Amino acid sequence: MDHKRLTLFAGHYGSGKTNIAVNYALALAAEGKKVCIADLDIVNPYFRTADSAKELRQAGVELVSSQYANSNVDLPALPAEAYRLVQDKATFGIMDIGGDDRGAYALGRYTPFIKEEGNYRMAFVDNCYRPLTRTPKEALEVMREIEAACALPFTCIVNNSNLGTETTAQTLLDSLEYIRRLSEISGLPVWLHTARSDVARDLAGSLEQVLPLQLQERYFDLPSQKPANRPLWG
Repeated sequence: MDHKRLTLFAGHYGSGKTNIAVNYALALAAEGKKVCIADLDIVNPYFRTADSAKELRQAGVELVSSQYANSNVDLPALPAEAYRLVQDKATFGIMDIGGDDRGAYALGRYTPFIKEEGNYRMAFVDNCYRPLTRTPKEALEVMREIEAACALPFTCIVNNSNLGTETTAQTLLDSLEYIRRLSEISGLPVWLHTARSDVARDLAGSLEQVLPLQLQERYFDLPSQKPANRPLWG
């Protein structure tokens, strides 16, 4: 898998970007890389990178997060350590960006440094089964809002389409036409497909570039995301 020094994950609320950021950090560490992950999600405290602090620490991954992440502060003060990700060129940095345009404002302060280095991947994480991104057009609107807020363009798409615990290999396969259309109208390539580890095994040989996910426990607290009696997109 091709890696950039900086990898940023952003998307709509509930798209699964935090879990993907954690798993990607662990995958990099497993390759022997020096990794630091920064939690810049100041909007939605439900899924926190800190929920996986123990696993990250055991893997040798450094975690940076704001002490105000769960507060009502409109623009929490991000820790100074977060600047290490854009300054320390010997470290593979991963940033978990807040949902939609509000959360993306936090990224804006790092944008000049990221652009200057030019060694980054900005991934739009999408779950086509989630409300408000059930059509490629809706997803594209969210994508453009985030880009405008942080002044940094997306470079690729991560397909994290799933139905929580009900997800099967067919669930992901059914999302491929939607993702192909999103790629077409956005002009961005699909970098990764993601799936729970057991589902990823079932997809072996039928789909390339699948990142197996070990899910944070709180992931399973969500109700089913399965749409009721309606087409997936149209």
